Parts: sequence; C-alpha cells; structure tokens
Amino acid sequence: MNVRRRQISGIAVTAAATLALGTLTACSGDSSAAGGAGNTDKFDVVASFYPMQFLAERIGGDHVHVTTLTEPGQEPHDLELSTRQTAELGEADAVLYLKSLQPAVDEAVAQSGVGTKIDAAALTTLEDHGDVEHSHEGEEAHAEEGHAEEHSEEAHAEEHSEEEHALDPHVWLDPVKYAEIAEGVAEAFQKADPDHAADYRKNAAALTRELDELDTRYADGLKNTKTKVFFTNHAAFGYLAERYGLTQEAISGLDPESEPSPARIKELQEEARADGVTTVFYETLVSDKTAKTLARDADLKTDVLDPLEGITDKSEGDDYFQVMESNLEALQQALGAK
Repeated sequence: MNVRRRQISGIAVTAAATLALGTLTACSGDSSAAGGAGNTDKFDVVASFYPMQFLAERIGGDHVHVTTLTEPGQEPHDLELSTRQTAELGEADAVLYLKSLQPAVDEAVAQSGVGTKIDAAALTTLEDHGDVEHSHEGEEAHAEEGHAEEHSEEAHAEEHSEEEHALDPHVWLDPVKYAEIAEGVAEAFQKADPDHAADYRKNAAALTRELDELDTRYADGLKNTKTKVFFTNHAAFGYLAERYGLTQEAISGLDPESEPSPARIKELQEEARADGVTTVFYETLVSDKTAKTLARDADLKTDVLDPLEGITDKSEGDDYFQVMESNLEALQQALGAK
C-alpha cells in the first residue's frame, strides 16, 4: 500500500516567546456574563471559534466572560467579521485564536490593540498532513482531456501547491496537543489576570487530566482494528490519525470547500476495496453531497465524524468531550475494533 500521509513537523515554538502578553489585569466580580467584550467586570476573552471558546470557558471558570467570533453552525474557515465583532475584539482583555485557520481573524487580531493575544498554534507543534499529491495526479489526468483548460489547471495546481505546504491547523482533535494548548492558555490567563492565577492553574490541571483520560480511551479503543484506514470529507483528522496509528484519506484537502478530481474519486474507490474501508465520514457544517456520492458508488456506508469546529443541534453531544466520545465510537465501528 502506498504511503499517503506525510508527517513533516513544524518548528516547535515555546509559549513564552509567542504570547504577546500585556499588563492588563481584569477586575473580578459577580456580575452577569451578558453583554459584549469589554462590557463586563470579568476578564473578557474573545475566542475565535468553538475549540478556543471551550478552553477559555473551562480554564477561566467564573472569572471570565467569553464571547466567540464564530456563531454555532457557521463554517469557521470562511468567517468574515462584522464591524461590531471587530470593535468588540478591540475592547477585550484577551483574544484566543488559532493562527492560519481563519485569515479574517488573523488580520483583525494583528490590527487590534488587545493587550493579551494568545495564538494556540504557537503553543504546540503544527505538522503537514497534506494529501494533495492525489489532487496533482487528478489535475494531470484531467489536463490530458483538452488544452483549452490548460490555464485553469495551472491555476488549480498553484492553489494545491500552496495547500500542500500549509501546516494543518486541526490540532484540537488530538487530545495530547489540545492539552498542551490548554496549559499555555492557562499560563497566559495567569499573567494577564494574576488575581485569579490559582484558579486558572487548578482549572487547567483538571482539564488536562480529562484530556489525558480521553487520550487513553482512544489509544485503547483503536489499538486492535480490522483496518487502519478511514475516509473523511476533508483533511481535518491528520493529528488524530497520527496519534493513534491510523491513516486518514480525505476526499478534499485541508479546505472543506475544495472539489476533488474524478481521478481522486476513482482512486478512493480502489483504495476502499484494497484497504477494507467500510465507511465514508462526512461532517455537519459542510455539504455531504460528495461523501454520499462516493459511498453510493463504492457501496460503502456513511457516518458522521465531527471535526468539532462548532456545536449545533446536529452535534452528537453538547461539548468537546461528548462529541469526541461519539467520534471514537464511530471510528471503532467503521474500523472494526476488536
């Protein structure tokens, strides 16, 4: 079987060197968390999307007021900020985001005067899980069909090349890396709001223990399976796959909106037979059309594997841990866990 997953580690950056920590100290109080950032007497944190919001709420506890830039059900990759959101960002005590996932947020954070800017991507090591060599194969095959599409194919190839060298931002789906980020966030909160440092340390310790237990359940639950290969709608599960000895095969690349070539679809059909794949996973926040078409043509089942980019009424759980448990069950069933 060909090696289809590349693991190129990014440069590890220490948390201390990357946190642009200001000297802001939040005032403690018992007021309601209602209102936008900067309008409460708590430590106001703006989170870019759900995994960052979850960390801020769990670590901050009663001392923080958390708002999120990405509404439930909104696909975070394509987020565009409103004028109100940009203004609230500038009034916050801290912003917690994941650089490279949401370009609009990156730009707004860079231009804001927020004293404490916490980049989660700098609190762990990002890696390259690009599968775009398949897309190149598809583009080459498609180009042979006619010279009229030559220029558009070259443009596509350039886009894929950029994606190929992009570091995968989906670190929250690896409990170990998510715990590393949690520890860095707690350190940032302690420096920015020292009056409540002891509680931030306590809350972070409890959260990392839960993440350690989740890691153990995944490792044990996926240790013995009939196959190690799973198909997903887009390449969000590279870190999870690497952590537990699995191989992710994505219909699309890191961008959930990118369209696979006919050659890529054919290749996946062949791999499904060769690797004993039973299921094509899709997700709740993007179209499932391509995944279901592939499943129908290859006589495979479909199921949800949630990349946890947001919690909605369609989510298989109310928070990070519940959805991760649901994902584990789905993977065990699809991979034939023994």
